[in-house]
Amino acid sequence: MFLALILLNILFSCKTTKYVENGNQLLDKYNIEIENKEIDKAELINYIRQKPNKRIIGLKFHLFLYNLSNPKKDKGISKWLRTIGEEPVIFDQYLTNKSTRQIKTFLKNKSYFDANVTDTVILKKKKKNKVKVIYSIQTNKAYTIGSVKYDIQDSLLRNIIFADTSKSVISRGEKFDLDLFQEERKRIERDLKDRGYFNFNKEYIYFKADSSKKNNIIDVRLSIKKYIKERKNDSLILDNHYKYKINRVYIYADYKPKNAISNKKDYFSNCDTIIVDNMFFIYHKDSKLKSSIILQSNFIEPGDYYDLRNVDRTYKHLNSLQLYRLINIQFINKDSLFNDSLKIAYIDCKIQLTKYELQSYTIEAVGTNSSGNMGVGGNLIYGHKSLFGGAEHVDLKLKGSIEALDDNQNNRINRTIEFGSDLTVRIPKFMLPIFEAEEFSKKYNPKTSISFGYNYQDRPDYTRTIANISYGYDWEGNKFIHHYIKPLELNAVKIPYKTDAFDAYISSTFLESSYSNHFVSLSSYSFIFNNQNIKKNRDFYFFRLNAEVSGLILNTIYELSKISRVDGSYQVFGLPFSQYFKTDIDFRYHKIINNENNFAYRLFAGVGLPYGNSTVLPFEKKYFVGGANSIRAWNVRDLGPGSYKGNDISNYPNQTADIKLEANVEYRFKLFWVLEGALFLDAGNIWTIKEDLREGALFKLDDFYKEIAVGTGFGTRFDFSFFVFRLDIGLKLCNPSLDIGKRWIPGNRNFNSDDITFNIGIGYPF
Repeated sequence: MFLALILLNILFSCKTTKYVENGNQLLDKYNIEIENKEIDKAELINYIRQKPNKRIIGLKFHLFLYNLSNPKKDKGISKWLRTIGEEPVIFDQYLTNKSTRQIKTFLKNKSYFDANVTDTVILKKKKKNKVKVIYSIQTNKAYTIGSVKYDIQDSLLRNIIFADTSKSVISRGEKFDLDLFQEERKRIERDLKDRGYFNFNKEYIYFKADSSKKNNIIDVRLSIKKYIKERKNDSLILDNHYKYKINRVYIYADYKPKNAISNKKDYFSNCDTIIVDNMFFIYHKDSKLKSSIILQSNFIEPGDYYDLRNVDRTYKHLNSLQLYRLINIQFINKDSLFNDSLKIAYIDCKIQLTKYELQSYTIEAVGTNSSGNMGVGGNLIYGHKSLFGGAEHVDLKLKGSIEALDDNQNNRINRTIEFGSDLTVRIPKFMLPIFEAEEFSKKYNPKTSISFGYNYQDRPDYTRTIANISYGYDWEGNKFIHHYIKPLELNAVKIPYKTDAFDAYISSTFLESSYSNHFVSLSSYSFIFNNQNIKKNRDFYFFRLNAEVSGLILNTIYELSKISRVDGSYQVFGLPFSQYFKTDIDFRYHKIINNENNFAYRLFAGVGLPYGNSTVLPFEKKYFVGGANSIRAWNVRDLGPGSYKGNDISNYPNQTADIKLEANVEYRFKLFWVLEGALFLDAGNIWTIKEDLREGALFKLDDFYKEIAVGTGFGTRFDFSFFVFRLDIGLKLCNPSLDIGKRWIPGNRNFNSDDITFNIGIGYPF
C-alpha cells in the first residue's frame, strides 16, 4: 500500500501545472512559522486568503480530475470533470499581502499589538511555475489588563453587576483579548435577560481602554448605559432599565400559519379557548387537545419574571415531543401595564405550535441473500405521533420474508419462512406503575418506552419462536448526558421442532446452546455522553457504558421459596431462565481537520459472565465481530473466537463468544458530488470465558494480543443527506485463524482472493 501511495503521488503530481499559463505560478503549499505556542495555528489558517488546491492523502485529487478535462470542449466528460474537479490555484501576491495584514489584525485583537508578520514566496527549484508561501510570525510581548473599573449609570443594575463580577471573563492580569470583551458583553446580556430584563441587549455595554501605562499594561473601564425611554427633538430622555413580568400566556395548540395569515378573521372565529393553570389554550373545535403534555413542556408562566432560560427550556422540551414541525414563541409589550416607580413592565407570551402529520404508513420491499440462498421480504410500518392526544409515539411494524434453500444432498429446494411484529410505545413522561413523577418529568424531560415483539421462524430443520417485552425510561442528565434504564425486559426463545438430523448435527457443539429453549429476565442501564454540536464543525467525543444483569431477582425468589430445580435448573413457563452479568464500553472520538477531511476513532470492550442457573450466555447476548459495522475484512460472525480455525459444523458463519475487544480508525474525505471516500484500519477479536470444543477460543491474558485480527481497506459513501449508502472493501492483514508465522501480509504469506471482503451498509459505521 505504501508503494501504491508513492506511485499515486507521482501520477497526481506530474501534470498539476498542465493548465498554468506561462508567467503564472501554481500555489503549491503554504506554511505558518510561529514560535509562540499559545497561538493556535488552526485559527491563523482562517485568515489565509489564498489556499492551495485541496489534498486527499497528500494528493491533489480534485486538481488531477480538472486536468483530465479538455478546456476546448464544453460538454460531455470534459465538462463533468471540470465541474467535479478544481481548477489550479494561481498564486496572487495581492491575496498573500492581504493574508499578512489579516493575520496581523488577528494578533492585535489577541493582545499582540507589536506583532510582526512577513511573507516569503519561494519558487520550486525543479519547477519554476510552482511556489510556496511562508508566513513568518513574531508575536513579541502581549498586552495585559491592569485594573478593571465599572461605570454603571443604571442604579438598579449596579448591585446585580457588582455581585456577579466573580463570573467575569475579564480580570486583572489577563491578556487584552478583544474576543474576551465580546464574550463579557454577551455574558452580561444573557445574565440580565435571565433576571427579567427582556429588552436589555449588549449594545448598552461598552468598554474604554487606557494604554498610557508602561510595560504593556492597559486599564479597562466597563460602562453600562441607561435605557432610552424617549426621544425629544435632538435630546434623549434616559431612565433605568425595566424588569418584565409575564402577564398572560396564550398557547395556540394547533396553529396553522398559512390559514391564520390568509383568512385571519374566519380562522380565529372557528377556535375555542379554555383556561388551564391560568394559561389560555386556543384550539380548533375539531382538534384533539390534551393540555397536560404541553403544560409539562412549558416553563413560561404568568406572574413570573421573564427568564431567557425558561424560553430555551420550553423550546427544547416542546421539540423533544417530536410532535411539532414549527414552534414559535413571541413576546408582546403591554404598554398599558407598567409600574414606573418599581420599574416593572409586563409582556404577553404567545406560543404557536404547528403539528406534523400525525400518521404515517411505510411499505418496504427487500431482497435477501444468506450464504447464496436468495429470498424476498417486506415490512409494513405504521406510525402515529400522538395516538391518545398526548404525544404518545406508537410504531407498529409487521415483517415477513421467504427464502429458498438449496438442499444439495437431496437435490431439491426447500424454503424458510419468517414473520413477526414489533410494537413500540413512547410516552413523553416518567410513568411508574403506581404514580406519575411530574416533577421529574418537568426537570429531566424523560420518556417511558414499552415494547412488544414476536418472531416466528420456520425452516426445514427446525422451528423457532422468539417473544419479548420491555419497559424502560430514558432521561437527560444535562446538555451532553443521557440515561437509559430498563427495569424489566423479558425474552423467551422456544424451539418447538427440530429434525433428528439437525439435533444430532449440533449436539455437543458450540451451536447447541443457540438452538435450545430458554427464558431471559433482565434489568439494564446505559450511560451516554455525547458533546457533538450539529451546527458547528468541531471535534467531539462519544462514550457509552452498558450494564445488564439477568435472572438475579427470579433466582432470589426461587431460592427463598425453596422451589425445586427441573433438570438441574430453575424454570419459568417450562423454560430454564438465564443468569448472567454483561457490561461493555464504546468510546469514539472524531477529529475534524477541515470541511473535507476528518478522522474517526472507536474503541469497544465488553464481557459477559454466566452464573448460577446458566453455564453459557444466551445466544442473542453473545458478542460477535465482522461485517459492515465492525472489522470489515471479515463477514459478520465469520471471525474468531481467538485463533479458532473453523470447521464444517455450520454452512454459514455463526461465531460468537463472551469477550470482545475492537478498535477502529477511519480517515474520511469528500470527493465530489455526494461521493465521499474513507481509508480504515480495524483490529479486534472475540474470546470465550471457558474452554469449549473450539480450539484456540479461550481468552488467555498472556497471549490474547497474538490473536488480534487486523484488517484495512477503502470505502465509498454516497451521502444523500437523508441517508448514507456505504460500500467497504476490506483486506485481511493479520488472520489469527492461521498458524503463527503465516498470519500477516505482507511478510508471512501471499495475498489471495479470500483475503478480500465486500460489505454494504447504511449510515456510517461509527
